[in-house]
Amino acid sequence: MDPEELPIIKIKNVRDIVYSEMDLEMGDSVHDILVDWGKESATEDDYVNIAVREGLQESIEKQEIDKDGTDA
Repeated sequence: MDPEELPIIKIKNVRDIVYSEMDLEMGDSVHDILVDWGKESATEDDYVNIAVREGLQESIEKQEIDKDGTDA
């Protein structure tokens, strides 16, 4: 399905979640282990939230470019 053809999505609730992002340096094998652990604990809702967040971010950036005529 083309993302431009998605049906209406109704927001039923919004929760603010406090977390920190870190820039980490590690070897490839440690990175691979952490990726595997993340995949084991990620839920389908996690993937949906990531997709919505990324889609909103892309849409906002596109609107800013369209409005200004330049990259934001």
